[in-house]
Amino acid sequence: MSEQQAVLSKPRDLDSREGGAASGIRSELLKGVPIRARHLTVNGIATSVLQAGSGPSLVLLHGGIECGGVYWAPVISRLADSYRVVVPDVPGLGESAPAATLDAAAFEDWFSALLRLTCNDKPTLVAHSLLGTFAARFAAQHGQLLSGLFIYGAPGVGPYRMPLALLVTAIRFDLRPSERNNERFERLAFLDLDRARRQDAEWFKAFSAYALSCAIVPHVKRTMRQLIRIGTKQVPDTELRRSEVPTALLWGRHDRFVPLRLAEGASARLGWPLHVIDQAGHVPHLEQPDAFLAALHSALASSHPERTRKP
Repeated sequence: MSEQQAVLSKPRDLDSREGGAASGIRSELLKGVPIRARHLTVNGIATSVLQAGSGPSLVLLHGGIECGGVYWAPVISRLADSYRVVVPDVPGLGESAPAATLDAAAFEDWFSALLRLTCNDKPTLVAHSLLGTFAARFAAQHGQLLSGLFIYGAPGVGPYRMPLALLVTAIRFDLRPSERNNERFERLAFLDLDRARRQDAEWFKAFSAYALSCAIVPHVKRTMRQLIRIGTKQVPDTELRRSEVPTALLWGRHDRFVPLRLAEGASARLGWPLHVIDQAGHVPHLEQPDAFLAALHSALASSHPERTRKP
């Protein structure tokens, strides 16, 4: 796909949301972040992409969250000091239009096209949670497109069984995406939600409101179900070992969604370095952004010294 085919227009089925309250909340989440927002047609799918900074390409791939990549906002500015940061919304989440089906093959086709459109070099990929499982498969099949991979809190790198508390909370939220059920979900995701909120109360209020506004959209609900079904399945070790992409693991020590022991097992079996972030649950980049950035920069410096401009 050529650059000319990357149509800079808003997805037709998102126009009403762009003009409404959800768009205003999203703008609040990105206030002060030096990003360029683009809408590209990627492999036939209208895709929202945030870009910032210059230097080696660093792609931030969000997890299974209704609001998409905007939840990287608290760390984008600092990463953009050293890297050319690319933050897409996966099809069907955030501001991206849905795919007919978002299975592993559809994701690989979309993501390959996205990288060709947005990166002039082989990027390093940081992939969180359910999309980390997709990224692990992608690296095994399309490693020539990546220079490195950081799998961040992803269930698919080991034998995973969804914790009962998470299963019940996810079902409740899917059936009734209310403020109360959203808070239940957030309290599981964070080690200490109240402490995290005190970092920037207004941002976290907007974050919760935007995620909730996305969660009521039918195609978002459908996409989330597809991601959960596929992203919680283990990628066989035989497949993971085929990947020639330098790979490391990033994990919150107190992750209640995907326990640290799963990452420790993957590290031992596959020889992937494991970087653990203390005092954090499933979303350290929101809960402990300084520690997350320190761990990521350290990991990048050790595995890709030639691509690291600043410590």
